[in-house]
Amino acid sequence: MVRDVSGVLGSGLPVWRSGVAAPPSVAGLTFVAWQQPIGCGGVAVFPNDVVVVDDDGAVLIPAKLLDEMLLLAPEQERLEAWILSQVDKGAALPGLYPPNAESTARYRADVAAR
Repeated sequence: MVRDVSGVLGSGLPVWRSGVAAPPSVAGLTFVAWQQPIGCGGVAVFPNDVVVVDDDGAVLIPAKLLDEMLLLAPEQERLEAWILSQVDKGAALPGLYPPNAESTARYRADVAAR
């Protein structure tokens, strides 16, 4: 839920929300703490975790996995771009996504040939 929806949308910032809520009384809001774990959308969020968002949604990366994700994510993006290029050329999606052994070998050969 979000309040002041026109102001939020007018900011030009991306917003993921389930609806609009009437603004609560500012006097009724109470500060509790900083840098404390919370639950958000059924997920535990800890200080220093990273939230990545795009038009497809949001994902939370636990801080202890960030370095690993920074290594793995670019390769996943390259693989998925290759898969889309194969589909654009007329290949059927089954076997490409998720990639089976044959498509994985073709992908690696294409990468090695570059």
